[in-house]
Amino acid sequence: MHVKLVAQIKLLPDSEQFDALKTTLFSANAACNYVSEQAWQTKTFKQYDLHHLCYKDIRTRFGLSAQVAVRVISKVTDSYKLDKKCIRTFKPTGSIAYDDRILSWDFPGSTVSIWTTAGRIRILFVCGSKQKALLRSRMGETDLSLRKGKFYLSATCDIEEPTLIKTSDALGVDLGIKNIAVDSDGAVHSSSKVNNVRHRHRRLRTKLQSKGTRSSTRKLKELSGKESRFAKDVNHCISKKIVAKAKGTKQALALEDLTGIRMRITVSRSQRAILSSWSFGQLRAFTEYKAVREGVPVIFVDPRNTSRTCPTCGHIDRNNRRNQRIFSCVVCGFAGLADHIAAINIRRAAVNPPIVARDDAKAKSSELRRSAVTNPVSLLRGD
Repeated sequence: MHVKLVAQIKLLPDSEQFDALKTTLFSANAACNYVSEQAWQTKTFKQYDLHHLCYKDIRTRFGLSAQVAVRVISKVTDSYKLDKKCIRTFKPTGSIAYDDRILSWDFPGSTVSIWTTAGRIRILFVCGSKQKALLRSRMGETDLSLRKGKFYLSATCDIEEPTLIKTSDALGVDLGIKNIAVDSDGAVHSSSKVNNVRHRHRRLRTKLQSKGTRSSTRKLKELSGKESRFAKDVNHCISKKIVAKAKGTKQALALEDLTGIRMRITVSRSQRAILSSWSFGQLRAFTEYKAVREGVPVIFVDPRNTSRTCPTCGHIDRNNRRNQRIFSCVVCGFAGLADHIAAINIRRAAVNPPIVARDDAKAKSSELRRSAVTNPVSLLRGD
């Protein structure tokens, strides 16, 4: 088994190299728009047919090499795979894909040789030791992108997935807004810092947008992405701690499957911004790939009633949740932090999944869901 990761590399071009790379992006994306127009007008969306229709024209019109022309046609056909309801357009600085024929690496010299419309050029790059180690297992295409005046290469790396550790228990993790994550052992990862940063940036953006001056616009550009980068760093740190704890205690990770939760719940107007900025999907993705790299099994659990079920007597009641923070069972009186109680129930659901009667259709659907789970329940039982 292998897992795919992306290594991001920063290029250090001089002024001439920068202009060559930028011109290459403009030409390639202009070619993409031309190919998209031809595909839309002739209703030709298959790569083979589109290649025979446009290949010679885009090489002549836009001065692209053979392989870049192939990548351009592939980019357009991929964009139409989602649907064919409208014509696809491409931004002038959209990323373009390179393969080994038009891009090569020199690791000792920290340079990369890349094709441009001005010819082949060699550019210095910088990256961390982890990224450089990942590049040794690079496979497939590498994307060239321009973000905020800087060029980056995003290389897909194929690393071997380690053997899953033997586990006899699971670490349940409840994801929330007030507390980003709470595990079944009681560890709480608060979201107070992230929410304070979000609130401060939201308020500042509102003030700057209401002014509408040139200086306020410059300040908005300066602040762009700062909030998301902070939240991303927090999610990276939390996911790293959770995976390290699960590995150190030889436990599997049990996470809630929160897919579509924003469509299922409603909140007051004042809470909409908080709900929309809740980055549970990013935290889940970070936790998943870190767990795979460390050989920690991951199980996804249905989140229904996890915060309303008493772990002592099993009673399920909406009134068990007195408020957002406190859980108190109306039958046996067991009480505690609501998110911690939910994490305990998530852990139990992963270790002891309920056995219910179901027809053949439900059984087939259940099998499909289990096939998507990284680790079957048998691993938890030591089978």
